[in-house]
Amino acid sequence: MLRAASLIGASVLMMAVLDPPVPAHAAEALAVDVVNASEPTLCAEKDNVYLKLISPHARSFAIEAVHPAYVGTILVDRWKPDFTNCDMSGDPVFTFEKRRLTIYETEEWWLVGLTFPSFWRPNQVPVRVGNRVETGFHLLQLWTWRDGRADEVLVLYPADGYWRARPLPPVNLRWSAYGSSFLLGPVETEARPFVDIRAVAFDPATLSFTLDFVRGGSATLRLQKLDQERIALDVALDAPVADRPFAALRSMFVTEGNADVAHVGWRTMGSHSWMRAPVMDFSRAAAAELWAGRLVPSRHNTSAPDMVFREFRAAP
Repeated sequence: MLRAASLIGASVLMMAVLDPPVPAHAAEALAVDVVNASEPTLCAEKDNVYLKLISPHARSFAIEAVHPAYVGTILVDRWKPDFTNCDMSGDPVFTFEKRRLTIYETEEWWLVGLTFPSFWRPNQVPVRVGNRVETGFHLLQLWTWRDGRADEVLVLYPADGYWRARPLPPVNLRWSAYGSSFLLGPVETEARPFVDIRAVAFDPATLSFTLDFVRGGSATLRLQKLDQERIALDVALDAPVADRPFAALRSMFVTEGNADVAHVGWRTMGSHSWMRAPVMDFSRAAAAELWAGRLVPSRHNTSAPDMVFREFRAAP
């Protein structure tokens, strides 16, 4: 474990320069408990990385997906699944009728819902946009039209609460991969971690999603910024999650060169220095800011972004 911020990567160094730590006297600023529940695997398609974010006080925070520091050096991007050493035969399976529907559309933004032929949970979650309500989707895709091209930048799996986000592609690539997922709201486990969502509403005017949870309470995720460096998301909980994680990172690690997350970096409250550990060596930390990503290119989802959780506060 090292204290050298330079080892975390250029993206975190840039954020530390542009966004100094929250002053210690800011009463609403929080450090949250980050607990590592990751397990080793040989399967590159299994989410074996599991970082739990726990706090009985947190009500708002920011999430960023940032291109990895090495993104400008990528000549060949690798993103196809690798099911070597994978056995999915024990996974629960529920069957559905395949479907694709554009729920909302303007010249700049559109929201698409997809139903897969099979999924691991049977849940049917209603999705509302204005007065329109649709249900039964396993995937919601938020697309944008920028500079003469369409890019999918944010997705939600309503039936299990998994999100993925990515910035616009960098100048040297026509496309970039998704990698790590994150969960928002009361996280529970049944075969795997998930968040049980009762309903989803999308507000096109604010580019925000509101989630109502089966366990009670709600959360709002708003797309705050999007460019070729990062996508920034603001999250607000209507009440703290006291008895379980309020958010989590899910990813995969097999080896340093075959991982969507290989290292974890964190900054404690009031500190200008970062600490870092390989993801499988990390145990837990009280973090005012958390980074999870890679220092060297991976043969799995090479261009997938690093993930950052920051600006934890006790007020929305």
